[in-house]
Amino acid sequence: MSRIWDNGGVKAVRFHPLALEVIRTYSEATRRDLGKALHDLQMGATIGMPLSRPMPVVSDGAAELRLRDKDGIYRVFYVLRHAGAILVFHAFTKKTQATPPRELDLARKRLKEMEK
Repeated sequence: MSRIWDNGGVKAVRFHPLALEVIRTYSEATRRDLGKALHDLQMGATIGMPLSRPMPVVSDGAAELRLRDKDGIYRVFYVLRHAGAILVFHAFTKKTQATPPRELDLARKRLKEMEK
């Protein structure tokens, strides 16, 4: 079951439980930056590079939020295509230049789970 945060009248944010588990390990500053980005998306803002980048290799309409702090580089995948919610379906700490195939596979799997 996904967790839902509703911000009264605007798009809700639904988290895959395993993505939320990873996000909870991020630093407070990184979680705050993520929260601001998600709030901006809820309010209808369009976010581009360097904060957000399309990820068509995962799915049409998928994108990644690109976060960084003194301890690391983080990625959070989301889609906006659902009328009632922003789906946050995968999160991980990035350790290589390219996104590892395992992370892409997990992202696809988790998005399918949330769209059922």
